[in-house]
Amino acid sequence: MSAGAIITDEAMLQAIVRDMQHVAVLGIKDDRDPDAPAHAIPAMLEDSGIDVVGVNPMVKSALGRATLGSLAELPTGIDVLDVFRRSDAIPGIADELLALPPMQRPAVVWLQTGIQHDESAARLAAAGYRVVQDRCLGVYARRVRR
Repeated sequence: MSAGAIITDEAMLQAIVRDMQHVAVLGIKDDRDPDAPAHAIPAMLEDSGIDVVGVNPMVKSALGRATLGSLAELPTGIDVLDVFRRSDAIPGIADELLALPPMQRPAVVWLQTGIQHDESAARLAAAGYRVVQDRCLGVYARRVRR
């Protein structure tokens, strides 16, 4: 795994979004609430040609395919883990990510708008993850992946 960091540089954020091909969405929602960001953003990503894997134990399927029940089920090759969970859930999520074998770890942990936990972000960065906090992946995807 490459060196970890907390990413705030706009050029680096855009490069992450431009290069991503496989995105896992933690907290994905199904089509019962199509306007919810946790449904609309993954759908938009998929429509732009990105492979999207949903992770949510409360949702059996989203975007027409089965979802994963936990981060421990992540396949290898995930470029970005897009997180739709409250900030107070981030320490537990960080623990789950740190427990993953290195080959199963996503390269980037992207915390959606309004989600930030500096201590957990620092722990993840120290373990080699690149971390983005309080940014909307959908906004960046619309800008960069036209």
